[in-house]
Amino acid sequence: MTHDGSDSDTLPLNDWLRGRHALTGTAPQWNPEVLPDDPTVLFGEWLRAADAAGVPEPHTVTLATVDAAGIPDARTLILKRVDERGWAIASTRSSRKGAQLSAAPAAALNFWWQPQVRAVRVRGRVEEASAEESAADLAARSPAARAGVADGDWVLWRIVPERIEFWQGSRDRRHTRVVYVVDGAGWSRSVTVD
Repeated sequence: MTHDGSDSDTLPLNDWLRGRHALTGTAPQWNPEVLPDDPTVLFGEWLRAADAAGVPEPHTVTLATVDAAGIPDARTLILKRVDERGWAIASTRSSRKGAQLSAAPAAALNFWWQPQVRAVRVRGRVEEASAEESAADLAARSPAARAGVADGDWVLWRIVPERIEFWQGSRDRRHTRVVYVVDGAGWSRSVTVD
């Protein structure tokens, strides 16, 4: 039964979709007027808060790329690390994502932590890590995860962000959005509620 007492198996799909609630999580208390200069610091705070609140696999991220025809593609991966060089993900060069990252070295990342009604979006150019770094990342995986990966096929990529957005939803639809944009050697930021 659905929340209105009707049988969800017999509803037309669009009626079922229209009946779904959204933003059912609980947003943490947060003061967007007190922000670090470095967005990776805020990301670390949000990621740890998501983990502490029991959000399942908060380090999973949707990676968006484009193919040779400019058609978007997306899939879920594990975030490997975040530092001054970028936001790292990894996969095989021979994969579809690997071919797309090589042909069009720009990407976007999207984290969605539903229980906290929070999202983080990152976009920028993509740089390939050194062969040594990629090999070290592969070596850190379990033997089962390394099986079948051809020599030199594993690549660690970094999304070097130009824009990072932190979004916290609100049931009254007055969502808070903090956007960091590269500004010279640092970051500028803006806060909106809309």
